[in-house]
Amino acid sequence: MVNVLVVGSGGREHVLGWKLSQSPKVDKVYYAPGNGGTENNIPIAADKIDELANFALKNDCFTVVGPEAPLAMGIVDEFSKKNLKVFGPTKAAAQLESSKIWAKDFMKKYGIPTAPFEVFDEPKKAIEYAKSSKHNLVVKADGLAAGKGVIVCNSHEEVASAIEAMLVKKTFGDAGNKIILEARIDGIEASYIALSDGNIAIPMATSQDHKRIYDGDKGPNTGGMGAYSPTLVITEKLAEKIQKNIIEKTILGMKKEGITFCGFLYAGVMIKDDEPYALEFNARMGDPECQPITMRMDFDLYDYLVASANGNLSSLPKPLWKKQSAVCIVMASKGYPEAYPKGEEITGLDLKQKDAFVFHAGTKKEGNKILTNGGRVLGVTALGDTLSSAISNAYSAAEKIHWQSKYYRKDIGKKGLAFL
Repeated sequence: MVNVLVVGSGGREHVLGWKLSQSPKVDKVYYAPGNGGTENNIPIAADKIDELANFALKNDCFTVVGPEAPLAMGIVDEFSKKNLKVFGPTKAAAQLESSKIWAKDFMKKYGIPTAPFEVFDEPKKAIEYAKSSKHNLVVKADGLAAGKGVIVCNSHEEVASAIEAMLVKKTFGDAGNKIILEARIDGIEASYIALSDGNIAIPMATSQDHKRIYDGDKGPNTGGMGAYSPTLVITEKLAEKIQKNIIEKTILGMKKEGITFCGFLYAGVMIKDDEPYALEFNARMGDPECQPITMRMDFDLYDYLVASANGNLSSLPKPLWKKQSAVCIVMASKGYPEAYPKGEEITGLDLKQKDAFVFHAGTKKEGNKILTNGGRVLGVTALGDTLSSAISNAYSAAEKIHWQSKYYRKDIGKKGLAFL
């Protein structure tokens, strides 16, 4: 029996710990720092790498790193130096997410299909380029910006405003010291996540995220307002193309760069005319995609994460998935992704609903009360025999939960129904 330390405090970390705790090989799951819905919380922030390493050492933990920030800081490298077992990519491998410029240059070098782009650090040159471009453009901050550093523009005015926000006003701080202006590909977006040990990459179940704050994909981008799995947007033929032309080329390209990629490799994919284009990479599981994907897992996740860390994924059988669909609705606080209230009491969390689970994100516990403590507060996730019943089950659960400024989209999963 082994203990597991899950690093992070979001819905992704809650669901990973929930699944890992079901393994017969796992004794206790700790969360650092965790949230109001997780147990065995350790008051160590996700960026306190030395403190986390000391805890893992004293408590004989296999560590699973959820969020991008500690990965970009090199938590895996530091743990490995101390001979501590850890799941996730190294600092060098995490560059696929921590620098969008590095990732785009990498895609160009290894022939991974992506949108044409240019890099700028001067507002004047960026605006001149934008004026001369024949494309609608997307403006991206180079560094990590909590899923919000991408602005999809519909006019030159919007591009100029986004350039000013990033390069002049420093809305995203140092993450926006350099920016990418990228040709906008208009198609259908989906998430394709694989688990790699640096040699092979095993596809996880397909999913589709809903990034915009309002129904009908309106308003600014967020970290994600809901997701469902599987998605018929990614057909079997399309999955083969993504696996071969994006995922496998990436793992092989990293190897040629002298970098072993162990961990979850997430490709945000745009599909146009049945061709997939890589919009971006994440070096970890997506959130909220992680919730419905993990709910559908019919295998021992612990075995696969250990095999990824040890470089021997090929020794395991193909993972099995529940035939059911799963839907995650992100319940947020009004005002997110901008300013929002905190400290509001949440009621109705004691669901008596089969196949539905509430994964906490921006919550904290005070006495017997659960209070809001972030923009994205909960990920209400449910299974159903069809996508339609999974949507219905998830919304039925979400409707029972209350706090003063709760907000959630009413159309999560609807895109998927259009493909049935």
